[in-house]
Amino acid sequence: MRIAEISSPDIRHQSNGHDRLLAQLDSLIKQTENRSHTNPETLTTLASDIKQILTQLSQLAPFSSNSLKLYIWKLSYRLWNSCVDLSNAASISRSSPAFSPDAVANLRHVAADLLSLAADVSGIPSPAIKSASFYFKTGVVWHDLKKYDLASGCFEKATEIVSKLDISRSSDSDERKLLLDINIARSRTAWEVLEQNLAITLLNRAKCLLFGLFEHYKSLANQYLTFAKSALSKNETNSLNDALKLMNEALELCEKGLGEARTREETTELKGLKFKTLRFISAIHLQKGEYESVIKCVRVLREGSFDGGDHHASLPVLAMKAWLGLGRYSEAEKELRGMVEIKGVPECIWVSAVEAYFQAAGTAGAETAKGVFLGLLGRCHVSAKAAVRMAHRVAGDEGDGVSEAAVKLRAKAVAELVSDERVLALFVGDAAAKERIAMHAVLWNCASILFRSKDYEASAEMFEKSMLYLPFDVENRILRAKSFRVLCLCYLGLFQIDRAQEYITEAEKLEPNIASAFLKFKIYLQKNDQKGAINQILAMTICLDFTTDFLSLAAHEAVACQALPVAVAALSNLLNFYTSGKPMPTKEVVVLRTIVTILTQETGNESEVLKYMKRAHARTSEIGANCFFGTEEAGRREQNWLAVMSWNFGTNCGKEKKYELCMEFLRLASEFYGIRVDGQVEENSITVCKSLILTVSAMIASENQKQIALMNNEVKQALELLDRAGKILTSLSTGVLDPDLFFMYTFNAYDIQGRLGNSESQQLLVKSYASSKACKPEYLLQIGLAASQGPRSNPQVAAFALNECLSALLSCPSPDYQNVALTVRKLIAVASIHKGDTDDDAVHGMYKQAYRIMVGLKEGEFPSEEGKWLAMTAWNRAAVPVRLGQIDLAKKWMNVGLELTKQIVGMENYRSCMEDFISSFEKKCLELSSSKNRP
Repeated sequence: MRIAEISSPDIRHQSNGHDRLLAQLDSLIKQTENRSHTNPETLTTLASDIKQILTQLSQLAPFSSNSLKLYIWKLSYRLWNSCVDLSNAASISRSSPAFSPDAVANLRHVAADLLSLAADVSGIPSPAIKSASFYFKTGVVWHDLKKYDLASGCFEKATEIVSKLDISRSSDSDERKLLLDINIARSRTAWEVLEQNLAITLLNRAKCLLFGLFEHYKSLANQYLTFAKSALSKNETNSLNDALKLMNEALELCEKGLGEARTREETTELKGLKFKTLRFISAIHLQKGEYESVIKCVRVLREGSFDGGDHHASLPVLAMKAWLGLGRYSEAEKELRGMVEIKGVPECIWVSAVEAYFQAAGTAGAETAKGVFLGLLGRCHVSAKAAVRMAHRVAGDEGDGVSEAAVKLRAKAVAELVSDERVLALFVGDAAAKERIAMHAVLWNCASILFRSKDYEASAEMFEKSMLYLPFDVENRILRAKSFRVLCLCYLGLFQIDRAQEYITEAEKLEPNIASAFLKFKIYLQKNDQKGAINQILAMTICLDFTTDFLSLAAHEAVACQALPVAVAALSNLLNFYTSGKPMPTKEVVVLRTIVTILTQETGNESEVLKYMKRAHARTSEIGANCFFGTEEAGRREQNWLAVMSWNFGTNCGKEKKYELCMEFLRLASEFYGIRVDGQVEENSITVCKSLILTVSAMIASENQKQIALMNNEVKQALELLDRAGKILTSLSTGVLDPDLFFMYTFNAYDIQGRLGNSESQQLLVKSYASSKACKPEYLLQIGLAASQGPRSNPQVAAFALNECLSALLSCPSPDYQNVALTVRKLIAVASIHKGDTDDDAVHGMYKQAYRIMVGLKEGEFPSEEGKWLAMTAWNRAAVPVRLGQIDLAKKWMNVGLELTKQIVGMENYRSCMEDFISSFEKKCLELSSSKNRP
């Protein structure tokens, strides 16, 4: 309602300041009264302007002139009434208001502040009460707008005003009610901002403001009840206890209020509130498991009822659940049966109660619970819809949190219930077609839950019961086939293979499709008939509703059954669908990777792995790396996986001396590592180079193993591989170059060039290697040994390599004299075999060099056996010149041999013999020369 304006006599302003401010205030309020010019921006601006004037005006307070106060009072009421008009217009209008409710609430707040500024005004009855009322009403508006801080401020201001008054002595009921309402409103706002302690404290204070009035008791009790229900909705640990305390407060207020009721209507209203509170208290006790307290509350409610004992329909449910909680099933059954006699109890209520009895009775009461429901069928009307709901509630839903044993028990009860002839009779006829479908769905879902928990026996029974609600007609043929298929799965889980086969045969008769074909495949796997399973894979691919997902699923099943050849066959058939170019759910590279992974589970599958690796490489060439592997990081991972697997298989085959497979795998590794993904080359150049070089090594090893020379095309192929490796080695910096890898390349390239008769290329290769920083003397020795022997020996390369090796060995701080001795021996052999007597000085020089090496060495540093060989062969070389009479040449070799023996421990006897022989030899030479000089 509009608050009536209060007329006032003419006002004589105290000062020019007052006149100016009040005139501005009057002008602004007139604008709010002119609704045709109000809009959200205008109202907001007006509120701000009025607040500024109010601030200036408050600086001139207090006002001594009562006429000035009265004028401010009038302005406040005008502003308030304007707000009332705006709110009323907004409530009447069907369209959205042209202004914000916040703006109007802000103006109300300004009006309340303006009225408070006037303070006491002579001639106005209860001015403080009216000011508090303005703040109270404004706070209620802010509360409804969920601006709880502003609402709290208004309520606190109102409380501050009325606290200075002695309302307890007032006879005005409205003033007393205002005081109570302010406390309740403050409490409600505190509750909303989660200050529960303050809210309850304010309600407790309000108990002193009841003044023996029925309305006050009812309002306060209702607020306690509201807070209790709010606490219940929070689902917190202490919410039940808090709610119970608040309910008890409400109950106590109802009891006291009944003593203050004056009329029958008031008594009836408070009793209704009391009984409602008691029912809530009963529900809380039930939720807390305090079943004795529930029974007590129900008894109080029943004994305290009036007008013929008209009990509320919820009381038997509360009582029954409490008796169930106490384990007293006979009393619970009495309450359950008593519900049927209560007039007006809906069918759904007692059906839900029976469901609760089913759920709580447990193993001991399962048969009793079933008998109760079936007994109710004979005593009262039960619809098919109620039976469906009953079965659904008792069966429960997945995720109810019950144990597997409880699920099985409930399923058994449902199975017996739905197979009862009286229950089946409810679903006869077209009228119950909808309920029949619903019952089938309930039983199907229950069976599915049991199936997922791997209780296949109970699941099969429930699926069979669900078929009782499927008519034998054409429309339900697909559903019957589906039921047969799922029964097949159940008996597969029970390992009753023959019975599973019977069901899938029946399903195929009703609906031949891919699902039935796949289940047949599973049966073959269970029978360990791998040949039959592979044939069934082909049968699956010709089904009309076949999709490639079934091949992936077949492979998964085969792996689970350890039928790895079947899994490979399934995935191989899946690969055939990629050549068509149609989109596939899984990338081809993933399928190939899976096949290779499966094949690696068993040994001896290297040839099969190689076949699929070659297919991967061929498909990469056909459709491109990005299409085959994918892009970005995922594509690079797939590429790297195939490359690594090729490398691992290659190296393993090499260790097992399967050199042909090793060669193929390493060649593939070089190809996979060199593939570009997203136009980028991975940092695999060294691995590519190593794979190429090892491929050639495997080719040469295979030749030696089979004792069959490489064909010309194979030699050219090896040369191409080495050319690629050489380009990579050339591009690498010296710091990155692996000495072992460079040697392998040089050694293989030397061998291949030798097959082609390119001796100059061989020399260039070895010279290039010898001049590189990666060169090692032991590798030069190997090259020298290889070049010095065999059908394709190269003495020039051998001599160069061995000489370079000797120089490198001797330049080391701690030379390996074993290798030095071996190198010297080979140099002597090369010079002797390939040069013969044409260059005796060169051979002699090698012996002299060996002597110089040995001079100064510690005992045992130079291999004694090699030293003896040098000494003995040098000495023996003098034999031929002695026979031929080449005395100087013979002395040269004998002297070398003698010098060498002096450096070798253990040749003392040899040395003395040699010295004796030289002495006698020199004597004979003198005798011969003297005889020649005689006339």
